[in-house]
Amino acid sequence: MTRIPLRARLLSALAGDPDGTPSWVRALADGDDRGYFADGGAVWTVHAGTATFVAGIRALLIQALHPGAMAGVHDFSRYREDPIGRLTGTVRWIICVTYGSTEQAHAETARVGRLHRRVAGTYSTDAGPRTYSASDAALVEWVHLAFTEAFLGAHQRWGGPLPGGADAYVREWAQAGRLMHVADPPETEAALRSRMDAYLDRGELVSDARVAEVVRFLRDVPFTGSMRLAYRVLFAAAVASLPRRYRKLLGLRRTPLPVVTATRIVLAVSSRALGSGPRAQDFARRRLRRLQHAMIADESAIPSAADDGS
Repeated sequence: MTRIPLRARLLSALAGDPDGTPSWVRALADGDDRGYFADGGAVWTVHAGTATFVAGIRALLIQALHPGAMAGVHDFSRYREDPIGRLTGTVRWIICVTYGSTEQAHAETARVGRLHRRVAGTYSTDAGPRTYSASDAALVEWVHLAFTEAFLGAHQRWGGPLPGGADAYVREWAQAGRLMHVADPPETEAALRSRMDAYLDRGELVSDARVAEVVRFLRDVPFTGSMRLAYRVLFAAAVASLPRRYRKLLGLRRTPLPVVTATRIVLAVSSRALGSGPRAQDFARRRLRRLQHAMIADESAIPSAADDGS
């Protein structure tokens, strides 16, 4: 029996392709502008790191606490039947917006928007039934806040230096929020924390049977072999890294095991495996180099004053 390399297994889960080069990744080399985020900036730095593996789990746990968001997941998501497909769809949007041209970022956001338009329904509250829609401003804001908090928090624990600090990441990634029609995304870490605390203080976040079902699933995603063992470490890391108020609301406890250190090992092995071949940012850099060469060529074609005989 042929053993599938770790890189291929990771990329199959993340990109739906064992080489990590589906058409939407290859398209990162196309386009006529530099995109929304700079190479070497805060967003590129955070999203290129393997701490995003923890961040994704952490974001899903936090997002599930909003009953409107949870209702949409329960009623429309195929995460139980096709967890890899659900993950790949989310990764695709993050990668295209982070590394793509503005045209690709808008096209990918429009694709997600079309999927969201059919996500609508009702859910029960103590005050009676409430309607929800994936396009509701409050839900879109909550998803953006939870994503930003999770990716920033995981990077602060397991990532390296962050250019410009935490505020730079929140400020830069606010552009992604605006693409998703978040009216006033926070632009500092303090504003992000304050905005999220307000949801807790208003009692808008709740844990119920649906949340418990998602937590059980996330605790035991159907990976096999070494991927299963690594995922268990990552889930424990996501739980340990959660702010205490969210962890308490989810009914989760930190493991007494040295999960921070174990996670560093898992992420280091994953990073080494992914680094053995091209990654999404490498395709984006092809576009950036092409644009740079074109700019230099244009500048050299402009006649100087001496050439004009002036």
